[in-house]
Amino acid sequence: MEKAKVYYTDFRTRLGEGLPTKLQRLMKKAGIANIDMDGKFVAIKMHFGELGNISYLRPNYAKAVVDVVKELGGIPFLTDCNTMYPGSRKNAIEHLYCAWENGFTPLTVGCPVIIGDGLKGTDDVEVPVEGGEYIEKAKIGRAVMDADIFISLTHFKGHEMTGFGGAIKNIGMGCGSRAGKNAQHSNGQPDIDPELCRGCRACMKECANNGLSFNEETRKMSVDLNNCVGCGRCIGACNFDAISFADGAAIKDLNCRMAEYTKAVLAGRPNFHVSIIVDVSPHCDCHSENDAPILPDIGMFASFDPLALDQACADACLKATPLPNSLLADEMARKDFCDHHDHFENTTPNSEYKTCLAHAEKIGVGTKAYEIVTVQ
Repeated sequence: MEKAKVYYTDFRTRLGEGLPTKLQRLMKKAGIANIDMDGKFVAIKMHFGELGNISYLRPNYAKAVVDVVKELGGIPFLTDCNTMYPGSRKNAIEHLYCAWENGFTPLTVGCPVIIGDGLKGTDDVEVPVEGGEYIEKAKIGRAVMDADIFISLTHFKGHEMTGFGGAIKNIGMGCGSRAGKNAQHSNGQPDIDPELCRGCRACMKECANNGLSFNEETRKMSVDLNNCVGCGRCIGACNFDAISFADGAAIKDLNCRMAEYTKAVLAGRPNFHVSIIVDVSPHCDCHSENDAPILPDIGMFASFDPLALDQACADACLKATPLPNSLLADEMARKDFCDHHDHFENTTPNSEYKTCLAHAEKIGVGTKAYEIVTVQ
């Protein structure tokens, strides 16, 4: 496979030109206008940030992408799917309030915000994964799959499990419904905390496999391990965070499943990808806080190949000098520090990302071989 082109520009701007304008120029140089968007629905997948976190991408970047799509005749909407864990984005109502509070409104970004997997995270589509080794059918948010064209807008930063959060994580994990996220994260069945269970039985309405059992005496729900298939739909139905998955998948399995979900999302339709290396926090934007950046701001990248984009962004980060007064600097100063020669693994030694990139290449998501094209 020939090298993919990855377009790059730094954060320097000319007098009178802001970064949103420079991002638009980068996208056009990268060839986004070659996609026929006229009259087509365009999903722009991004992360709106957890409440309390302020390292997520600013809405200004989203508006820049939206305006390019509109200029090309597309009908854009910003989207993300609900989370599997408790927080401020576990159902569409809370998710929208979170997005609005963090600055993503039709007024600020120029288009609607649509939560991809519906009110409770149960509105999904099963998409076959061609060549998949871990996932036979990916559960993707319906609105994401209904779009004619897919664009990812990614905040490239560290991650405590997958090393970094790049385009593949934004797409694969981010577009999975709550059941889809469970299928990537978990190897088992859910647990129900009796102290948190209110006995409302809302979860039973979502279970299609008789996997739940209600005790009339205690007024508590429990999992019938003989019938439960681990689909995770009960999690979406519970408004009290009583249901969770305790048996987490190994990082390698998680990485490979994430790559296969990415392939399912992108297969059969035009797609384009932007990653911005700014405010490189050590952990995911899903946290309700953010630590100091571990690396300096590097720039903006765009490509038709999400795998090449991730590899290019990772390589750019590895060439950067760690910032003082950061988690990475703290780890490097430890007496028992073991240098992995990788800023992400040095920040969180139990994390790992190389298996994700290798598997993505193996199943045909893209190529790790790339050529950088610099845009002034």
